[in-house]
Parts: sequence; C-alpha cells; structure tokens
Amino acid sequence: MGMTLTEKILSKKVGREVHPGEYIAMDVDLVYAHDGTAPLAIDVLKELGIDRVRNPSRIKFIIDHAAPAPHVEAAALHIQMREFASSNGIEIFDVGNGISHQVLPEKGLVKPGMVILGADSHTVTLGAFGSFATGVGSTDAAIAMAKGKTWLRIPESIAIKVDGRLRDCVMAKDVILEIIGYMKSDGANYIAMEFLGSTVEGMSIDSRMVLSNMSVEMGAKVGLVPADKKTLDWLKRRTSKPLKELRPDENADYQIVHEFKAEDIKPNLSLPSNVDRVKPVEDLEGAKVNEVFIGSCSGGRLEDFMQALRILRGNKVSQGVRCIAAPASREVYMKMLERGLAKDLAEAGCVIGPPTCGPCIGAHMGVLGPNEIALSTSTRNFVGRMGDPTSKVYLASPLTAAATAVRGQITDPGRFLL
Repeated sequence: MGMTLTEKILSKKVGREVHPGEYIAMDVDLVYAHDGTAPLAIDVLKELGIDRVRNPSRIKFIIDHAAPAPHVEAAALHIQMREFASSNGIEIFDVGNGISHQVLPEKGLVKPGMVILGADSHTVTLGAFGSFATGVGSTDAAIAMAKGKTWLRIPESIAIKVDGRLRDCVMAKDVILEIIGYMKSDGANYIAMEFLGSTVEGMSIDSRMVLSNMSVEMGAKVGLVPADKKTLDWLKRRTSKPLKELRPDENADYQIVHEFKAEDIKPNLSLPSNVDRVKPVEDLEGAKVNEVFIGSCSGGRLEDFMQALRILRGNKVSQGVRCIAAPASREVYMKMLERGLAKDLAEAGCVIGPPTCGPCIGAHMGVLGPNEIALSTSTRNFVGRMGDPTSKVYLASPLTAAATAVRGQITDPGRFLL
C-alpha cells in the first residue's frame, strides 16, 4: 500500500519508512510560542539550567494573546519574552503583528514537509500548507528549543474526503463544523486527519486553514491538506526557499475514509458549550445575541471579512448588538485598509480591533459579561471561554455572523444571499 501524507513527511524526516504506532525521535524545523506559553517555556529552561537555545533561527516568539497588554501582569510577561528573545537571538513578532498561526506562513516561515511544534493547540492550522504541525505543552516546546529535537508516536491516518460544490451561503467553517458534529470531540484522538476531495482542492488557502485549524477540536494530532500548485503559488510570494508539491499516494493506506457531499452541507452552528454540539443555523434562528465576533485564527482572514461584507455592506449592525471585527494579522489589516473593507465594516457599525486573539480567549476587547450571548467565528465555546462563566458562545461562519449582527438574532445567511 502507498503512504499517507503524514507517513511521507515523517519518513523523510527520519530517513526511513515509518509506520503508525512506532516511536521516533526527530529534528524539528520550527518551534514557536506566544505570550500565553513562552513565559512558561522560559521558566522550564531556567529550571533546567539552560541559558542558550540550540538554534535560534528555528525558534519564534509571538505576542498575540493578550496584545496589546490589557493589564500589568500581561505587560510583565511580554517584557520577559522580549528580554529572553534578545539575549538568545530569537526573532519575536511583537504586539500588532497578529496571531501566530497566521503570521508565520505569511512571513514565509512555513513550507510543505516541515515538522513544526507550537506551544498552542491550534498549531495544527499550519497543516494547511502540507506541514506536520502540532501543538505541544510548554515543557515539550522548551526541550525542543534546547535540543532541536522532539519525540513522537507515529499517528494513524484517516482521510476526510469532501466532494462537490458548496452552496453560496456555506463556508469552510460550516464544512468543518459538519465534520466535527459527525466525528465528535474525541473522534480523532491522536489521529492524523488528511483533508481530500474536489471541494478541498477548490478551496482558497484561507479556507483550507480553517479545516486544519479546527481538526484539533476532534482531538487530531495534525490536520493536513496536500500541498498543490495553489499552496506553492501562495508561498512563493512570501519566500525564496525551494518548494515542492506534496501529496499522499493514490493508494495510501488510511485507517478509514469519511466521505461528505458538499451539496448536503448547510450553514452550521456549534451550540454552547461544546464544539461538537452542531446543528444547522436554520434550527436555531431567532435566538437573541449581545455580541458578534468576526476574527481569531479561525475567522479573521481577508476572505472572512470579504464574505461578511456581502451581508454587512449596505446594512447596519442591529441596535443593542456589539459586532467586533479583528483581523488575524497586520497583513490582513493592511489589505482591509487598502481595499476599503475596514471603512465598510465601520460604516456598518462594527468595532475594528487590532490583530489579536483577544476576544476569542476572553482576554480583552470583547469580554462577555454575566449571562451574555455571543456568536463568534472563533475556535471554541467552552464555559467561560469569552468571559463570564454564565455567558454562552455559539460558533459559526463569518456569513452567519454577519447575518446575525444585522438581525440581532441568529440568522441563516441564506436569507440575505439566496
């Protein structure tokens, strides 16, 4: 049988054919951490008596979670990161650059076939570029920074195949919520998910990143998309490094293949307070909301705002509803400004925030109060995720978010577009 994408990447990395279930030690191409995890990794290194990292060029720090600092404690952590980065020659993407999973590929630091560790569970986002990218704890990240290596049990691979043409009111977020609703939150524990099919092939890079990003909500170790010409064209604008397409073999030996028909997928919602509680938006229409958030590493890309403006442009955010729009990176923000998207969002009544994780994790710039309800394009809706533990969060696509912001209640975007 042929090899999956995961098996190809890891076999090349260790110089021999590898198989699911075996343990390997391997070099790491990139390690990164943000202001929620880098300080912990720094503390681990200090406890181990390690003053210098092994290869600074393969380590990146990003200040993105509580950025700009909303309180003194966050500011102190930022200072700790800056000082350690300076003393070790580590490149740091400071406040305003954006969310780590968006910034790194934009800077040309990600390419097909790489092994990437990030001290954040949504590191899996980078699997959209054909890289084996997985989230680890701060201790594992610290050891990788010190030694340049990590250990791994080779995961089994499953294929998620989506074929056909999506409805005009359906986005990648709806697709991945459909998959999560079917697979459930533990349906892919320590599994390598590989997204295949004509629908995936036709998706933009922005959309593919959404699929990879939320694979971890099913427990996946990685969420990979084959690196094709579209991938390489996107990366070539950002790096001069040699790039090659990377695909699984036609006869790859997957543990199982799950197939979905694009035409059957409707706009979806994830209900509070578990991501896998998925229902069509049409089943929940009419539920009131206090806040709509369009942003995060799952919904703050240029495509997301362009789609949202299909509904918001010429309309107004409903009175009594806060609609917060936060681009995932400075690059996205600059394109929004250049194309007039920021102006259109502001005219519709949105509050435009800086490139930050902020509202997604309840850090700042959109924190929910007692019993408030939000509809968000972000990644998770656990109890207290965006603020007060009595608040509730629905997850949805930017199109559904825009329709909901205009109506002030959960609304199927098809009502505006069909």
